[in-house]
Amino acid sequence: MGYRNLSECMRDLEAKGWLRRVDVEIDARLEAGVIQRRAYHLGGPALLFTRVKGCRFPMLANLFGTLERTRYIFRDALPMVERLMKAKANPAGALKEALRKPWLYAGAPKALYNALPCKVRSGPVLAHEARVSELPQLVSWPMDGGAYVTLPQVYSESLAKPGFGGSNLGMYRVQLSGKAYEPDREVGLHYQIHRGIGHHHGEAIAAGRPLPVNVFVGGPPSMTLAAVMPLPEGIAELLFAGALGGRRVDMIDGSRSPNGLPILAQADFCICGVVERGEKPEGPFGDHLGYYSLAHDFPVLKVHKVFHRPGAVWPFTTVGRPPQEDTVFGTFIHELTAALVPTVFSGVHEVHAVDAAGVHPLLLAIGSERYVPFAAERQPQELLTNAMSLLGNTQTALSKYVLMAAKEDNPPSTHDMPGFIRHLLERLDLARDFHFITRTTMDTLDYSGISLNQGSKLVLAACGPKKRDLARELPSHFSLPEGFRDARVFAPGIVVLSAPKHDRGRDEHDPRLEALAKHLEGVGGLEGFPWVVACDDAAFTARDWDNFLWVTFTRSDPASDIYGAGGFIHCKHWGCKGPAVIDARLKT
Repeated sequence: MGYRNLSECMRDLEAKGWLRRVDVEIDARLEAGVIQRRAYHLGGPALLFTRVKGCRFPMLANLFGTLERTRYIFRDALPMVERLMKAKANPAGALKEALRKPWLYAGAPKALYNALPCKVRSGPVLAHEARVSELPQLVSWPMDGGAYVTLPQVYSESLAKPGFGGSNLGMYRVQLSGKAYEPDREVGLHYQIHRGIGHHHGEAIAAGRPLPVNVFVGGPPSMTLAAVMPLPEGIAELLFAGALGGRRVDMIDGSRSPNGLPILAQADFCICGVVERGEKPEGPFGDHLGYYSLAHDFPVLKVHKVFHRPGAVWPFTTVGRPPQEDTVFGTFIHELTAALVPTVFSGVHEVHAVDAAGVHPLLLAIGSERYVPFAAERQPQELLTNAMSLLGNTQTALSKYVLMAAKEDNPPSTHDMPGFIRHLLERLDLARDFHFITRTTMDTLDYSGISLNQGSKLVLAACGPKKRDLARELPSHFSLPEGFRDARVFAPGIVVLSAPKHDRGRDEHDPRLEALAKHLEGVGGLEGFPWVVACDDAAFTARDWDNFLWVTFTRSDPASDIYGAGGFIHCKHWGCKGPAVIDARLKT
């Protein structure tokens, strides 16, 4: 059976040697974050800081720091959850397996029972109260606007459909301190677009009512994973938490809560409050794309009470340029959900939201191309339908670049980055296969667009036989216009070069990049290089795939930053003779 609370998990990990106590005093401002990031990058154990400067609560770092440890934490229920996922993806296959090996599914009824939350009258979390200022004041990066909760479980319910079935549990930034907030009475609540709490907040605004919100910290580890799980709309995260945790989630009846909302009985901490009309500046915050998200107006949680259990421990992480501890979340979730992809997206066989590129900026996918099997030359048709499905459902809707290959061409896995990109570039028709979506919604944390939450998307879908052999060396006569330098071949078919510093508006084309594209058209001999990336530092960008992906896809907006040698617009479709040029410089 899974862990009832965080303390049980910590004791188990400590006995196994996967948790170490740190009895030297540490500072929650910057120091704790530095130690946590170093521990993660070294593949180290979870760290329990027993003495936190100016705070009476211990802090727990790096709990999910390795995939092995994360799998171990959920080892009891994980095999059955995986089987249930596969059964949903392939019911007929699961039925055959169950008939041949019925013992494999003997635990299915128990797993489904565990998914049901359990109402209780009270719980350890209500034992003590505290003030917001008494909680660990974690500041991860020097320019952060205040202290943050970095592993929050933000719970809300639909006003139209109250109860667990209409609930949402998400991991949204919670700012505990800052110039804008009234100390101990207000905290910032930053939720991005396409998040479940947004629907609940919209209902509350329409009804002219405050939205009750509870922020849980700690408790059963399955609650933390459930808060980041990209579940289909209408499926409550609490259900998944119970199934993954191997036991029902105890929720204290809302009648015992100051805001009328149920409370996680085994949580280490709970901040209870309501969101009313009136936003305040939240941020800046060093986020998981590797940059600071700036201060913007976001909702404020009016705090009613802060509860904590006896011996409460404050789990935390820090985010920044990938990979970080949240990378493990992504890998673990992919393992759980890979079999479900074809059931959610018909015709799509594999997806990979690329962590090194910040997750949402780049999505790789493999889909079917079966629309016209008798055509002399297969063109991307079903692939485009698949791409629109990816951009219209679940968290893949936040993707900025979607690069898609046809299953019928036997592409490498999307997790084989060099192989997949090479396969795509060999087949890409530069005049046909660029499909832009302009002035659309973007991930809130992506600042490459023209304004907050707004930018463009690009689908690159390629199929059919190879159209070119990718080159590995620049031609001897290769040259660059004035101001551009240090051109180097990063990978077959890809050139990276340094460009002058960006000094124009975010939504303006740069005449210097247009001149570069025109110059490349005249150079000739570049048929084997369909892709050129202009950046601030070619040596850094071309050092490895992680750098290349991070720079190229976090610093570019497709509609604003893609140019092309021999570029043209025909019937509102953009294409080029090639190469295509991506402006991946930092934008001011």
